[in-house]
Amino acid sequence: MTSQVIFKVDRKLKEQALKKARKEGIAFASVLKLATKAYVSGALEVRLVAQPKLNAKTRRELLGISKEIRQGKNLSPAFENATDAIAYLKSFR
Repeated sequence: MTSQVIFKVDRKLKEQALKKARKEGIAFASVLKLATKAYVSGALEVRLVAQPKLNAKTRRELLGISKEIRQGKNLSPAFENATDAIAYLKSFR
């Protein structure tokens, strides 16, 4: 015996899912059935994780640092051994 499940989903998301299922040669209903079975069996785990948001100051600092890295600024040189690295760090005293 089967049962019908009805739920709402964003139209664009549904269209994208249908398109992908069609491209892979599988009915979208089969995708949903397989996902449900995987969830019940423990093969699919759903976790809700909040996306961390940076404040404006931190975002600006990280963008600036990324720009400097791309430009090759404020980077330490490569070292052949630990002694050279320690000497380099001590030179900033």
